[in-house]
Amino acid sequence: MKVLVVDDDVVSRMVLMHLIDACGKFDILEAEDGEDAWQQMADGLRPAICFCDLRMPRLSGMDLLARVKSDSALGAMPFVLVTSANDSATVGQAEGLGVDGYLVKPFQGEQVKTYMAPFAPAPTPGAETAQATMQRLGINGERLLVYLGGFQAQLTSASGDIAALLAGGQSSQARVRLERLHAGCLTLGLGEAAAILRGFPEGTLDDEQVRDALGETVRAVMHQSEAVKRLQRAA
Repeated sequence: MKVLVVDDDVVSRMVLMHLIDACGKFDILEAEDGEDAWQQMADGLRPAICFCDLRMPRLSGMDLLARVKSDSALGAMPFVLVTSANDSATVGQAEGLGVDGYLVKPFQGEQVKTYMAPFAPAPTPGAETAQATMQRLGINGERLLVYLGGFQAQLTSASGDIAALLAGGQSSQARVRLERLHAGCLTLGLGEAAAILRGFPEGTLDDEQVRDALGETVRAVMHQSEAVKRLQRAA
């Protein structure tokens, strides 16, 4: 499993590579700036995920994001922007280009682990216990509830977006959105829901099947949230 780390600052690059290495056995590759990263991908590199600094010479992280997301062979790759900038203009521009997440400097191991969790060995069928999910992510129940709540909001938003894509005949783009949700399910230990989101046949997606699958995923999130709350009440 290849992971690409792009940063012109060698110390920041080494720190992030160390944190990724702590998440499991990955083939971690590095690029010294956006131009270097783009050349490696143009030469055939296909990382499972890319962590990219925002401000770099030659080709910035924002410009690399734009190139990656407009490339049919690379567009589905999760792209995490590494930045200390959180102003609304920067965030809005990145979201408009299709960024998949943010990693804020200084790096926190918990943040990195969250992004790498989908690429860890696949969970056994069915939902993980809440305790197992918390242990795997290194978080407590309160933090897991925040993640679950955020994911439920993302599902609700994605439902309308995917319906609009399907209505416009953009089935391939809808599949990209579903793939991101599938990664979220794996991160949160929702194995059954992840399998449902991967269970669509080849070809054009059926709108009704997609709605049913998203509904099942929302129910799985709510069920897991209740499990966490029961644990908290029992503590």
